[in-house]
Amino acid sequence: MFVTPAYAQAAGGAASAFTSFVPLILIFAIMYFLLIRPQQKKLKEHKLMVEALRRGDQVVTGGGIIGKVAKVNEDGVVEVEIAEGVKVRVMKATIVQVMSKTEPAA
Repeated sequence: MFVTPAYAQAAGGAASAFTSFVPLILIFAIMYFLLIRPQQKKLKEHKLMVEALRRGDQVVTGGGIIGKVAKVNEDGVVEVEIAEGVKVRVMKATIVQVMSKTEPAA
């Protein structure tokens, strides 16, 4: 009496299992195109901006300090001159924006 209705409910098959995963797949696809992909693009642009830093560029750091790049080191550190004679060493990754670029030396 109790066993037969249980077997009748389990007769959905593989088509029912696939259709239950379709909304999850759609949600993941939407999340990828709305959240993950733009974030990856933004990180790539930031990396290219930081790699293109040169002496004389005017930059803004993550803390809001505006200064001019005095020296670019290979170990990921940049010396930024924030006032005449005042130089601060900051990590390249903390540079948020390049306000003005200098022309490359000929």
